[in-house]
Amino acid sequence: MSSAVLLPVYRAAASGLAPFSGLFLWRRGRKGKEDLKRIEERRGVAGLPRPEGRLAWLHGASVGEGLALLPVVERLTGKGFHVLVTTGTVTSARILAQRLPAGATHQFAPLDAPAFIARFLDHWRPDLFILAESEIWPNTICAVQERGIPITLVNARLSPRSFGRWRRFPGFISTLLGKIDLCLAQSQDDAARLLQLGAPRVDAIGNLKYDVEPPPADPARLDELARQIGPRPVWIAASTHPGEEALAFRAHKAVAARFPNLLTVLAPRHPHRGPEIAAEAQAAGLQAALRSRGEPITRATQVYIGDTIGELGLFYRLSSVIFMGKSLAGHGGQNPIEPAKLGSAILHGPHIGNFIDVYGALDSHGGAVAVKDVDALATQLEALFTDALFLRRTAEASRRVVSELGGAADKIMLALEHYIAHMIVSRQ
Repeated sequence: MSSAVLLPVYRAAASGLAPFSGLFLWRRGRKGKEDLKRIEERRGVAGLPRPEGRLAWLHGASVGEGLALLPVVERLTGKGFHVLVTTGTVTSARILAQRLPAGATHQFAPLDAPAFIARFLDHWRPDLFILAESEIWPNTICAVQERGIPITLVNARLSPRSFGRWRRFPGFISTLLGKIDLCLAQSQDDAARLLQLGAPRVDAIGNLKYDVEPPPADPARLDELARQIGPRPVWIAASTHPGEEALAFRAHKAVAARFPNLLTVLAPRHPHRGPEIAAEAQAAGLQAALRSRGEPITRATQVYIGDTIGELGLFYRLSSVIFMGKSLAGHGGQNPIEPAKLGSAILHGPHIGNFIDVYGALDSHGGAVAVKDVDALATQLEALFTDALFLRRTAEASRRVVSELGGAADKIMLALEHYIAHMIVSRQ
């Protein structure tokens, strides 16, 4: 089939499957992947009234993309816009409910079916549509463009692998990208790939995630955990994935030979895995405590499992030594910018393809250290605990690097000025 005819085929297929969306969403809800109380939002039914005045619709897939949009949200509300942020995951909804500023609200994104998108747009009537990273949904883009709403793709990224896949369907992707008014890419490489696929207007302005403020932490909760930990050496294994907890336990045992009162804090990427990880720690001969059960850190606790949502900022502040997950087991890595902003020494494995530019900058300036395996992880942990000057220099370098790489949010607002000015003139 010619790639040029894939778009109408896709649109027809999505329309045909829409009547079965109820069953699809219900099954996802039973697995905890949808909020059953807000499931109609996924079918374009608004959960809130539209506010009066100008409204910007910003969309990101999940937690990382949604949080990356916060600097733009804050600047748009500062210009008098109401901002609607949509995402597609339960976790992102919970976290954004805590982080969105006044004048902004969250809804779940409608499924990419023409009827649901039309219902959504009829209600919200956005004046701007801003997509984050690689959220190229065909029916959504077509419907928004047909209504004359400007579309901007921000923090755009396109990996070599995704680029290769899209090149197999040149007519399809060039048609979609041609409907986007402006693509603002994270890097020159991303911009070049988007241009090759047919995006007509592209600029490379940097990574928006450098402008996001560190996640907050409740001072009372932080003080309580710090009191429980006391002077013990502690490190954080953040956003870990299956297989990495076992490696963290091995590293703990190796380092504990020299630092017997060592505490390992595990913050799994998927908090529902907490009990499973606790059982794994017990099988490894380690005493674990689960935050979700309200279990305190005692002198006997060797592993503290932060299996809660929205408290990563709390865990980051418990130590200046952070290992970022999905980099030893799994692939792609996790975003290290937030702990770097808090002045942490970053450790990571070799699998960091999703954040290669960020880790490259941190590694080259001494703000992060790559470890090839669990033995190297244990060695670096011991070095950081032993050498206070090494720890301080690494932590200071990580903070400095991410601070110097900021500024993308202001460049996005400058690029949007044309559309904002047009709105002001048209309403006079």
